[in-house]
Amino acid sequence: MNQKQVDLGSGEVGKLLFSLALPTITSQIVNMLYNLVDRVYIGHMQPADTVGKLALTGVGVCLPVIMIISAFAALMAMGGAPRASIQEGRGNTAESERIMGGCLTLLAVTSLALTVIFQLFAEPLLLTFGASANTIGYALDYMRIYSLGTLFVQLTLGMNAYITAQGFTTVSMKTVLIGAVLNTILDPIFIFVLGLGVRGAALATILSQAVSAVWVLRFLTGRQTKWRIRREYLRPRAAVALPCLALGLSPFIMQSTESLIAVCFNSSLLKYGDDIAVGAMTVLTSIMQFAMMPLQGLTQGAQPIISYNYGARKAQRVRDAFRVLLRSCLIYSMTMWALVQLFPRAFALIFNNSPELVAYTAWALRIYMAASGIFGVQIACQQTFVALGNAKTSLFLAVLRKIILLIPLIYILPHFFADKVFAVFLAEPVADALAVTTTAVMFSLQFRPAMKRLEAET
Repeated sequence: MNQKQVDLGSGEVGKLLFSLALPTITSQIVNMLYNLVDRVYIGHMQPADTVGKLALTGVGVCLPVIMIISAFAALMAMGGAPRASIQEGRGNTAESERIMGGCLTLLAVTSLALTVIFQLFAEPLLLTFGASANTIGYALDYMRIYSLGTLFVQLTLGMNAYITAQGFTTVSMKTVLIGAVLNTILDPIFIFVLGLGVRGAALATILSQAVSAVWVLRFLTGRQTKWRIRREYLRPRAAVALPCLALGLSPFIMQSTESLIAVCFNSSLLKYGDDIAVGAMTVLTSIMQFAMMPLQGLTQGAQPIISYNYGARKAQRVRDAFRVLLRSCLIYSMTMWALVQLFPRAFALIFNNSPELVAYTAWALRIYMAASGIFGVQIACQQTFVALGNAKTSLFLAVLRKIILLIPLIYILPHFFADKVFAVFLAEPVADALAVTTTAVMFSLQFRPAMKRLEAET
């Protein structure tokens, strides 16, 4: 076996999970740097309290576009990669390659369609997402360039999951490291030296993603990979693609609804507050994404172990992997919650040094992330459902938190509080608490019987 690929079916589960999760967590954090680095540089465009603040808000309005692009990548990746891992656990490598090849084609087609849509309807979309007369110019400059790189973004995010699913986590980490380091170098050059502003930030990002996409495709067509992209498997077959799409709906909804939620938050904050409230929301979203990114890394590190051993019908290893995942996620989310509650200004200062925006963000952050400490339970349970191929339950839980709970609460809670802006921010922790409780109950009712059925099949 190649020294860079781990054996998913043997060894201590805890050590195996962290050996997979560490590179994956690094990948998730570094991948997030693409957008964070852009916002940090843009937020410090001079003068920071005018141009920097408005430019940061304008780029923040583009977040729904970025999340939609990532969501379609997750649809193909998080739907296909666990199923490919399950097939590998059953000893069916050809089927794993067939799944990967079909999802690659679907990614390419989806990317081209999204590029056309975002180019044609940029301005009305951004106005819907919360852009104002003061910020629409910055938002358009960023979006029109960023959307041209949709294919590169989707290939990088979507196909890198198939590298991780094979156990090549070091390789998948290098995918995002290459792009993020290049983006960090190019950003100040394009933004400040060449004077391109937000357009320079977008250009640096898509060029960096292009390099990462080439790296991914080169690996998956080379000799080192176990699953190889083959021409005969590129044509999607309904019998293969539809189950992948069904399983991928849960992570797709989790990410795509971030766009809808951003629209709801921004429009409500613009109604009850002003541009500074929308600017604060940009910072809050960035902090939340960055803080929760290691949780995504942990679950993606656990996914190959759970999926492979579920396919190999090793129920005890599945149980052990979940227990380690749950403990790790909960410890991390509680630690991050404590840091945010104790030092909110420190987090806000990362993105802007305008005293007004920092003070506003610090106040809002404590409210917005009030229930984030227990979110480790939500993501560990929900993503384990995905790893087990349980499309129906994972889809319901994704819809529950975002669509059934959070969006209505954004509009309902302001009717019960004098401070309407406070009520809008409060919607997030209320939805989180209700969703975590529901997820924990459903998981406890379904996981144990599923493992008993698996043992009965051996």
